[in-house]
Amino acid sequence: MAPETQVGRYVRRKAVGAPLSVPRLLLHSLVTGVQPQRRLKPGRLWEVDAWRGVAVCMMIVYHFVWDLEDLAGYDIAVNSGFWGAWQLATAGLFTLLVGLSLTLSHHRDVKASTGTRRGFRQVMRGGAIFFWGLVVTVVTLWVYGPDRFVRFGILHLIGVAMVLALPLLRYKWLNLGLGVAVIVAGTIADNLDIRAQWLVWLVPVTGSGVDQAPLLPMLGPVLIGVFLGHALYPNGECRFVLPDIGPFLPLRFLRYLGQTSLLIYLVHQPILVGLFLLFGLAEWPLGLVATTP
Repeated sequence: MAPETQVGRYVRRKAVGAPLSVPRLLLHSLVTGVQPQRRLKPGRLWEVDAWRGVAVCMMIVYHFVWDLEDLAGYDIAVNSGFWGAWQLATAGLFTLLVGLSLTLSHHRDVKASTGTRRGFRQVMRGGAIFFWGLVVTVVTLWVYGPDRFVRFGILHLIGVAMVLALPLLRYKWLNLGLGVAVIVAGTIADNLDIRAQWLVWLVPVTGSGVDQAPLLPMLGPVLIGVFLGHALYPNGECRFVLPDIGPFLPLRFLRYLGQTSLLIYLVHQPILVGLFLLFGLAEWPLGLVATTP
């Protein structure tokens, strides 16, 4: 039998309910979120994973088009029109599913009476996702330079939103109202031409690099997702009877993408950039030849 790894020992301790230290919990959150998996995880709602898989496919398509414009020089309006709407739909779907998933976890905790412990784990998981956002920040600073690196992108947003939403998970209509208000506030801020770079985490800021996802308005879809979680899955049970088509091969593929979305997010753009360099569609260093989209 192969020797048990540190993470394996952690998982075994977790299963029997042993007390866990903060470093071990954070390490587990960092590692498990990006571990490749050979098969689908059981006991999950197939439709939620499948929709997340759809969002992953949309993200890859958009970033391929974005690279065609940004790296290969094709004249494509990636921030307006059809592709601008595609980008918003992709980010919106991802963040909606974050809120919905948080609500499902909340319902499970209420049934198991483990809300406090689970809330702490959720904070650690949010911190882990934020950490990977910082990794993206460092890598894009090296690749694209100080003018275009990711300052507060989608991973930063999701990590922070997972913590901010915790006190609101028990509410339904309040989250809908707050979500709409946050989106409206962010839309207003986007029209103010704000240039203070230190506010990049809060509001849309002009000239603040790529993959900008400030709390206003992007926290709004997360809160609306919490509302949808209560509306569509009261007490964690689906309100509607869905056909059991999760084992259908295309849906299995989407479910797999959805269950490995963080890993795919981290590796898909380096793979795309590598292919562009391999086929002569881009030149290195990228930061010197790319133009701001």
